[in-house]
Amino acid sequence: PKVKPVADDEMFKVMRTGSKKNKAWKRVVTKCTFVGDNFTRKAPKYERFIRPTGLRMKRANVTHPELKTSFQLDILGVKKNPSSSLYTNLGVLTKGTIIEVNVSDLGLVTTSGKVAWGKMAQVTNNPELDGCVNAVLLV
Repeated sequence: PKVKPVADDEMFKVMRTGSKKNKAWKRVVTKCTFVGDNFTRKAPKYERFIRPTGLRMKRANVTHPELKTSFQLDILGVKKNPSSSLYTNLGVLTKGTIIEVNVSDLGLVTTSGKVAWGKMAQVTNNPELDGCVNAVLLV
């Protein structure tokens, strides 16, 4: 899909902190994100990027291009966000992002005969508009 870069002022909202609300070094991520199961937030005092729990995604609706069927699979990680490497590190899900999904349920087999565990998929929608992540498996 065609990917337009996302600007920082669209991605982050400035959060003002301190007793007089004059400190402005915190940022709230306004797009959907992925964080792992073992993720623990930093203490609010030291957290620079805040990823709201309501915008966190765990699963993706993944379409297999050859089988023409869709499966709801767990997201294992964000591999590449074309907009920025910072968004990749933060786990931001935008259109065109390459994610790794768990395909062990599908029973896909590699050429050596082993069951495939994680495969790459590309996000095809804008998750912040739809409330879900749609992706196409990269075969």
